[in-house]
Amino acid sequence: MSSTQAFVDFIISQAEGAGHVTFRKMFGEYGIYCNSKFVALICDDNLFIKPTKSGRAFIENVTEAPPYPGAKLWFLIEDKYENQDWLSNLFKITAEELPVPKPKVKK
Repeated sequence: MSSTQAFVDFIISQAEGAGHVTFRKMFGEYGIYCNSKFVALICDDNLFIKPTKSGRAFIENVTEAPPYPGAKLWFLIEDKYENQDWLSNLFKITAEELPVPKPKVKK
């Protein structure tokens, strides 16, 4: 099963308070970026947040699961994405802790 565009659009709109939030199709699912940093995945209409220390402290009772078979554990957000302020804060906290992506070198 793959994710629906409607779910992706909903998550993007819920997290808009975090800054510049965009998505990109990846391996049949979606990667979510906040201020140019890769912060989340949407797989099978489930939201997975990249694990960070600050994110874990913010979420408190973390549920971890792999977004796809063979993947490392990410934070699975099952119900709180309905809360726009909470989700925006989680995206912002996660993005702030992640390093700036390295520029791609053209060949």
